[in-house]
Amino acid sequence: MDTDSKVVKVRISGRVQGVSFRVWTRMRARRLGLKGWVRNEDDGSVMALIAGEESAVSSMLKDFWKGPPGASVDAVNVETTWPESLPDGFEITA
Repeated sequence: MDTDSKVVKVRISGRVQGVSFRVWTRMRARRLGLKGWVRNEDDGSVMALIAGEESAVSSMLKDFWKGPPGASVDAVNVETTWPESLPDGFEITA
């Protein structure tokens, strides 16, 4: 990843499962040219690894607060991390 890139792990909590949050995240991330993954967590939250240009990552983080129709986001917790093995694009994982 180049110097203008950023990698973050994000936990989104609230009413975020059962509202197509993962599908919405993948669609939005792909439009922004981001790499990474998104998955449901056992505690009802959604976890995502987002990697790409800093401006695209920032845009995605802002979008998480809105989410898809039907979502009600209570918190978006962001942790900057080091690049890890990333998929070629953006995927929904188990």
